[in-house]
Amino acid sequence: MTRRHVALAVAVAVVWGLNFVIIDEGLKVFPPLLFVALRFAVVLLPAIFFVDRPRVPARYVVGVGAFSGALQFGLLFVSLSLGMPPGLASLVVQLQVVFTIAIAAVALGERPHRRQLAGALIALSGVAVIASTRTGAIVPLGALVLCVAGSASWGIGNVITRLARPRDAVAFLVWTSLIPPVPLLILSFLLEGPERIAAAGRSLTVSAVLALLYVAFLSTGFAYASWAFLLRRYPASTVAPFALIVPVVGLASAAVFVHEAPSPAEVAGAAVVILGLALVTRSVRLPVSRAERATQLGAGQIPGPARRSNRR
Repeated sequence: MTRRHVALAVAVAVVWGLNFVIIDEGLKVFPPLLFVALRFAVVLLPAIFFVDRPRVPARYVVGVGAFSGALQFGLLFVSLSLGMPPGLASLVVQLQVVFTIAIAAVALGERPHRRQLAGALIALSGVAVIASTRTGAIVPLGALVLCVAGSASWGIGNVITRLARPRDAVAFLVWTSLIPPVPLLILSFLLEGPERIAAAGRSLTVSAVLALLYVAFLSTGFAYASWAFLLRRYPASTVAPFALIVPVVGLASAAVFVHEAPSPAEVAGAAVVILGLALVTRSVRLPVSRAERATQLGAGQIPGPARRSNRR
């Protein structure tokens, strides 16, 4: 990777790492389901009027919008509202890598490598260590379960995206954002209630608005588009490890901004999770089509392990 693209990958990871304390700030005003609905509405409008529909079957747009959009973030935001510490959440959601491998193995017949399986088991054992310390009233175990469920939803969305293989990642992002707002607004009205929604409008603060703009434009628009750009230019095995920066930034920012002080057992569990995810991401390989291989050869890239991190 070039230095500029390394800097871009690090910037994306930092934006995603800070995302959790930003969400925590926004939840001080917005109910969680309303917050997620507004997030996607801001991404959607007015961009959908200027972006062509992605050339993929509609079922993939709906599937990714439902799993990687409504369910993933709905569960995460509710989890944070129920007391899931933002730093810990930034670590747990990275289990999406493990879920993606497991779901792809069942749905797509992709056989994981031994290192991937070992890494997945290590990462899950780390979450088990964390969960064993999260059975008290201060941080409900239910909040952790919802966060893990959100990670699993992200994994399902990843597999659907793999099936869709959209050529235009920005168009795909905008059009999948069409799915979450209406169902989430209905659920917010039914579960959170019109009084709580109205109260959020009356108590709107500058920090809440900035939090909404951050999660919509930076963590969604800039970060996802940049990540897709990097994945188009480099192998997943080169790009994916930068995601390990996310929980580091998440835990550090939570310690600084919300004074989240993890216990020694949680620190040990977090270290185990990061170790497991490192093993998994170092094993990620995407299959290269004949057309892609021809393009690589035409650009002078020699296939093989020694050259897999070269620029495409």
